[in-house]
Amino acid sequence: MEAPDPDVVPARLTGLPSWLITQTAVRAGRLVADGLAAIDARGYHFRLLATLDEFGPASQATLGRRSGIHVSDVVAALNELADRDFVNRAPDPADRRRNVVTITTAGRRQLRRLEKQLAAVQDDLLAPLSPAERDQLVALLGRVLAHHTRER
Repeated sequence: MEAPDPDVVPARLTGLPSWLITQTAVRAGRLVADGLAAIDARGYHFRLLATLDEFGPASQATLGRRSGIHVSDVVAALNELADRDFVNRAPDPADRRRNVVTITTAGRRQLRRLEKQLAAVQDDLLAPLSPAERDQLVALLGRVLAHHTRER
């Protein structure tokens, strides 16, 4: 009698959207981490630089809320970005107890570099989908996320 293939997944799992999303998220996270590590960066770097570029200077707490990063992780990632001159931190003139973080010109260049790398990762992740299917997937996932974000 032949042993069952340990890599075959039960149909009960593959029919569950939650299982498919979770498994895809794990692989997507690995692709993003590896892609950014190849250029000596992390996902938090992209999230913080993108947030600063889109919304302008902000406190560390505001950056954490807008980027979805816990404040203790924000500080560590900002330290890495500041060490590379991608951001500046200065006391807030309105409240000297907190810092205001600003993206630098070098930070904007790094953001463009990260965007190019992430575009390649997205292409790899979504390779089996057409451009229209990719747009549809993004729209559907956005709706699901928005629904569950509003419920909180």
